[in-house]
Amino acid sequence: MYVRAYGKPKSIYGVFERKPGDPRTTHYCPGCGHGNVHKYIAEAIDDLGIQDRTILISPVGCSVFAYYYFDVGNVQAAHGRAPAVATAIKRARPDSIVISYQGDGDLAAIGGNEILHAANRGENITVFFINNAIYGMTGGQMAPTTLPGQVTTTTPMGRAPEREGFPLRVSELLAGLEGPTYIERVALFDNKSRMRARKAIRKAIQVQLEGRGFSLVEILSPCPTGWGMTPTQACEWIQKEMLRYFPLGVFKDLSATRPPARAAASREAMSVHRVASPEDVLALLGVEGVESVSPPSAREIEIPAPYRHPRIKVAGFGGQGVLFLGRVLAEAGMRQGYHVSWLPSYGPEMRGGTAHCHVTISTEPIASPLVSRPSVLIAMNRPSLERFEPEVIPGGLILYDSSLISTRPQRADVEMLPVPATHIADQLGNVKAANMVALGAYLGRTKILPADTVIATLEQMVESRSLLELNVKSLRAGLDYVSAR
Repeated sequence: MYVRAYGKPKSIYGVFERKPGDPRTTHYCPGCGHGNVHKYIAEAIDDLGIQDRTILISPVGCSVFAYYYFDVGNVQAAHGRAPAVATAIKRARPDSIVISYQGDGDLAAIGGNEILHAANRGENITVFFINNAIYGMTGGQMAPTTLPGQVTTTTPMGRAPEREGFPLRVSELLAGLEGPTYIERVALFDNKSRMRARKAIRKAIQVQLEGRGFSLVEILSPCPTGWGMTPTQACEWIQKEMLRYFPLGVFKDLSATRPPARAAASREAMSVHRVASPEDVLALLGVEGVESVSPPSAREIEIPAPYRHPRIKVAGFGGQGVLFLGRVLAEAGMRQGYHVSWLPSYGPEMRGGTAHCHVTISTEPIASPLVSRPSVLIAMNRPSLERFEPEVIPGGLILYDSSLISTRPQRADVEMLPVPATHIADQLGNVKAANMVALGAYLGRTKILPADTVIATLEQMVESRSLLELNVKSLRAGLDYVSAR
């Protein structure tokens, strides 16, 4: 007695709630091969019982939104950097199953260096390489795998090897390295080829599961929209054109002979490198003489409740010392024993432009340095105030330079602290010190950090004696301004 059941794999969400628009359909074009590959990967994850251990890396490309669909751990990576991210995750969490899902524009172009070295090192990760011979996401431009004579938007007369070079045969290239364990090329053009792809995908994951090292499956996949064909024509084109240049088959398979000891060896190797202590971190920062302390609890510190564990965004023009202000906050917080993060963001201009940074100061480990909903906004100019004011959480604090911002913020559900930072700095002899006036005002209002700790941090960060004196004087002026209000 048996029951035949039909349905999606458990590792695929039943409804795609993360996806904009219709949550019942994917964002892929009709006839695209990504849907098939997603299904085969999810089936393998279910059958191997590794859903809770799997982490999927999805970089730039058509599959960048794979986290819409896979009910596993998901990490997005910068363009081409998925193998580097996968390496870091696998080494940090050796018991996880790490899958890098990449297209030809991502893996074979901007990411060529990363995949080459990850394979050469024999990293215990699994890579699925979708080869559709074109840049599908960005409008059908030539890819490293575009065939000779193939027409794309950037090769309207067809790819000419004497001008654009020859297509890269990635599987053959990587198979020549010592590091990889298993490399195979499969395709998606009929049922037989799809079942072969399904089998290869399972084997590649199994290789990692057994700790045998690097595996890659290259999948020739249809892109009807990018190729300007119907789904049926696209499958026929793979058979008639792509297979001539990209023959199917196993290019390397050492899974039966390579010992399954790489995972254990990796853990043993990693254990040799102990976790850095607070003293190690302080030494690397050049502040060896500072005594390390444990993170203070909210009960042990005299900080008003609304100001504890701040998530701060500091914003202004380039040249206003916005990033420096954030760094001082973060490093002073570290001296006090807090968990801290500092994430800068700035434009391409050498001078001027805009800049902002994200700072978190917490008694708990910080999951992400990104501050999308700040509890504190320090705005040094009007454009920054107008841009980030809506992001501040209700009950948060907005500190702004009233010397440059004449319009009061519109929010009624946040605390406002106008500080004439530029005017005060000008009176002290240099308007560039307005950032330290603002920092002093913030410390004076919130008591988040002792002024002496911040001054000690400045002494380590500022080499010029005259600039140090100006910064300290400006910091104290900001403190005095708030205390006098």
